[in-house]
Amino acid sequence: MDQFPKLRPVGRMELCSTARHHLRFYYNVAVAATYTLPPTFTLPIKDYVYKACEILIAQHPILSAVPIGEETKEPYFVRLPNIDLSQSVFFQKREHGFPDAEDRDEELDALLSTQHNTAFELPLPFWRIFVLTDDADETERRFTVVFFFHHAISDGSSGKVFHRTFLQALQSLSSLTVDDVKEVIPSPDSPLLPPGEAVHPKPVSYSYLAVQLFKAKIYDPRDPGLWTGSEVKLPLETKPKHIVFPKHISSTFRDRCRENKTTITAALQTVIARSLFAHLPESSTKVRCSGAMSNRRWLPDPITEDSMGVWVQEYTEDYSRKDLDEASFPWSVTVRSRATIEKELSKEGKDTTANLLRYVNDYQNELYLSKVGLPRSSTYEVSNIGAFTSSTSAEGIPRVGRVVFSQSASVTGSAFEVSVVSGGDGCLVLMFTWQKGVVEDLFILNVIESVRKEVYDLCV
Repeated sequence: MDQFPKLRPVGRMELCSTARHHLRFYYNVAVAATYTLPPTFTLPIKDYVYKACEILIAQHPILSAVPIGEETKEPYFVRLPNIDLSQSVFFQKREHGFPDAEDRDEELDALLSTQHNTAFELPLPFWRIFVLTDDADETERRFTVVFFFHHAISDGSSGKVFHRTFLQALQSLSSLTVDDVKEVIPSPDSPLLPPGEAVHPKPVSYSYLAVQLFKAKIYDPRDPGLWTGSEVKLPLETKPKHIVFPKHISSTFRDRCRENKTTITAALQTVIARSLFAHLPESSTKVRCSGAMSNRRWLPDPITEDSMGVWVQEYTEDYSRKDLDEASFPWSVTVRSRATIEKELSKEGKDTTANLLRYVNDYQNELYLSKVGLPRSSTYEVSNIGAFTSSTSAEGIPRVGRVVFSQSASVTGSAFEVSVVSGGDGCLVLMFTWQKGVVEDLFILNVIESVRKEVYDLCV
């Protein structure tokens, strides 16, 4: 690996993921999308997937970069000389065919439960693709592309970018021939995009810093009623399950949010909190949501909405039992949550916890190992990467239907994660992931069912 071209040091947010991956505290992120090829695309699916991968590797330099020295304080990216797709792209026949439009994809959950517990290993790329196919699907040539990636090379929004550009690549392949398809792809020589701190000052005010230092070093009282699952513990084993809201429910839910002057993210945070209180003992009077947010919207060129990399931050919102105990759904609380999100957006990257990473000397010990055995700081994470939209949906070209966003559980993170996306089929999908032993399976399954029922009830 020492002979490979050195690109740049791993950035601060990226360092969080190289440290976690090395410690086996967090493995990867995934975004899955189901594609349909028109009848004019007559070559094997593998040929189209391989050619699309070649186009994307040339387009996104991070796909041929890997971090070296994850175990050190100063890892850096190098470029692999080439990528052998046979080592990173895997094809798997479905046993039960594609699920119906409104059903969850149980075979996808089974794949996620394996791959979300599998680390990346050098000298292979720090991403892999699984393609789920169905030979019996004669009327339409459908296949699901599941893109797994190390969080140091991409964030959730980048997973959506991957599929948007993958679709564009497929749409350009109407005249593909067998001779055009390669298995070993040479890496591009274009530079990596910069980390966030290289293009944004990441300012920290004295007042914000003083408060954070006081909490970290002197006193940070914990509400005895705050429930956050078990203490931080090992080993990590991720368990996934998702729910699909059909197009008509998803559309009505979005309309209800607009009518009540809120957003899907703010409403879902509140729905999940209410569902938790329905299954927690009365002594649990507070839950805390950690929200993930893309900050690329205020970053300058060369970072755009079509870039792949890691440009994220977080915010938190607390929910109390007394505010959510009403029989009717408390839309006023969702409006408050929307205001929290908008306040964070208005700061345009100032005074966020991510900006404090400049003061961390040893990520592995200070951020992760030191927290084992201690209480968690938040109950659940909500990460919403929005709707998958393509520029065209004309007949006779490849198109995208169901999209599912997922991530491995995090040893030092929330008790469970909820990853949210809407696909080209108009379905809103919520993926719940949790660490075995941090929450009981029956408890989280009951919470998931309460979330599903609450959303349906709001749409009747």
